[in-house]
Amino acid sequence: MKTSSDNRRPLPGPAAFAIAVVLGAGVTFALDLALLWWAALIIGVTAAFAFVAVTARIVPPEPRVAAAGTEEKGTTLHNTLVVPTALVLSVVAGLLSAWLLDLQLIEPVAAAVGAVIGSALTFLLFHRLSALLALSFAAVFAAGLIAIAVTALVLVLSGIAPMATFSRMLEYGTRPDSMVQIINDSTTYYLAAVAVAIGFKMKLFNIGVDGQYRLAALLSAAVGGYLILPPPFSQILMIVVAVAVGGAWAGIAGYLKVARGVSEVISTIMLNAIATGITAYLLSTDRLAVQISTNNIGTPPLPESSWVPGIPAGFLGSDREIFGLVFLAVAVGVGYSVMLNRTRFGFELRATGQSQSAAEASGINVKKMVFLSMLFSGMVAGLVGLPQLLGNAHYYALDFPTGIGFIGIAIALLGRNHPVGIVFAALFWSFLTQAANILPFDNIPQEIAVIAQATIVLTVVVVYEVVHRWGRRYQQQQIGKQLGATTVVAEPVGAAPTSGGEGGTGPKTDGERGGEAQ
Repeated sequence: MKTSSDNRRPLPGPAAFAIAVVLGAGVTFALDLALLWWAALIIGVTAAFAFVAVTARIVPPEPRVAAAGTEEKGTTLHNTLVVPTALVLSVVAGLLSAWLLDLQLIEPVAAAVGAVIGSALTFLLFHRLSALLALSFAAVFAAGLIAIAVTALVLVLSGIAPMATFSRMLEYGTRPDSMVQIINDSTTYYLAAVAVAIGFKMKLFNIGVDGQYRLAALLSAAVGGYLILPPPFSQILMIVVAVAVGGAWAGIAGYLKVARGVSEVISTIMLNAIATGITAYLLSTDRLAVQISTNNIGTPPLPESSWVPGIPAGFLGSDREIFGLVFLAVAVGVGYSVMLNRTRFGFELRATGQSQSAAEASGINVKKMVFLSMLFSGMVAGLVGLPQLLGNAHYYALDFPTGIGFIGIAIALLGRNHPVGIVFAALFWSFLTQAANILPFDNIPQEIAVIAQATIVLTVVVVYEVVHRWGRRYQQQQIGKQLGATTVVAEPVGAAPTSGGEGGTGPKTDGERGGEAQ
């Protein structure tokens, strides 16, 4: 029997999308005349979300199923988790967009554009956000709350007001110059995290990223300083050298793994120590270095023709420049995503990481995959020092940044080895690091940021593991319910007995089995 909702005229998806965007932007623009911009935006995006939720029944459904093939829309988990998560994400995205646009546009326009972005996301997230992805966002939110609580507890025990400290960090971290520094730091952190993530996808722990990028940056700077070439050949040569050195150094650990069974954890730790010794040996005035200042030596300064021009950050309200090689990080992220999801190598990489025995049974050369994974991880690691080298320092010296490889491990864990997740993890890590720089001026220990970073890494790993296990059970239960609902179909009441004797117990013909699930 048809319900009243079945008789309604369907609303095409593009039309519902457009109406939601216009509604959200219009309500925000109108309320901005009487309310604060952020309050008007929240109400506008919420109104758009309410429209999307109310019209969901008359919008033709789009194929949106879980990873295991189970339909989610309408389930209890979808209604209690996906719907509120979609609303929160839409509002947050709209607020952040408006806040960034307000640096260049007038407030009403920035709020309206932010409402457009948030309202567009209401439709997309409501109809396409999966339960497991919503669980992942919930895990991040829970881990953040735990980290804030732990950090606040440490501050209270130290006799420091938590809210004042957090407010001070937020204010300093969102200054224009601080945002530029956050983006620059995130560029190098992202490259390091992707290098680590490639190994993680194969269940390999490349701890040697730190040694790989420092050795690659030193040799790349030496080549660029001594071999003067016109642009862009100089920049291309330095990138090629960095990739080759990083890949070769990580390839040693890969070869030891497949040829001698040496754990990559042990070999990369030892290679880090060796790389440190080699850089100290080469960075001498008797070899590759020259005197930079009274207390500093480094490779010959790169000619200006070898620099990579920065991006003016006037749109953020800052006079500083963003590293030009931020586009290199973007290219690496896109390449990493395409490699994982669109290539045979990426499929074999993920399959081998899930189960080496199953991969071998399917014909995958596991040893080859292990070696290539370490090789590619090292090649990306070789790029880590280039944004700083070509965008700011212009030589490799004793004060060149170190420890980025270990930060990359934490960021890869936070981002769950996902190319987009790593972006947000890198920005968050950079924000905490930059925001903590103001604390010493207020006589607050700067290590508060380290406590927050360490706590959130630990809690994210634990919470994600719990979510992952619960998600697998949820998928299995959903598949079981669907299979149970389709295995048996009852015969109609009053159906004629089947042939095969008086009791009707004989075998059924194919035609008589037509109503049953095969």
